[in-house]
Amino acid sequence: AKRATQENLKAFESRRAELEKAQAEQLAKAQERGTKLDGFKLQIAQKAGVDGRLFGSVTNYDIVEGLQKQGHEVERAQIRMPQGPLKQVGDYPIQIALHTDVTVTITVSVQGES
Repeated sequence: AKRATQENLKAFESRRAELEKAQAEQLAKAQERGTKLDGFKLQIAQKAGVDGRLFGSVTNYDIVEGLQKQGHEVERAQIRMPQGPLKQVGDYPIQIALHTDVTVTITVSVQGES
């Protein structure tokens, strides 16, 4: 906490302008990445039984790894999996929060391999 002198107010205003500019740049980058990712379909192959249940599961780590192989930069914390890891063969809509204001949905297609 500082006193509200003219000098401190000017410093605060200039700092606030810098922060707002940085925030706007982050939002623009997230929106750009979002347009590339929105509607993307990621295929992941996992060993599965005859009933379609996976031996193991597909987690946010597997999704990030698959997206990075396709050239998309995503962090594990950005993957939203409210139902937890995927344990069945099938297509699943997964949300990715690239920014607090930018959330996109991709489809993760889990395919079984014997």
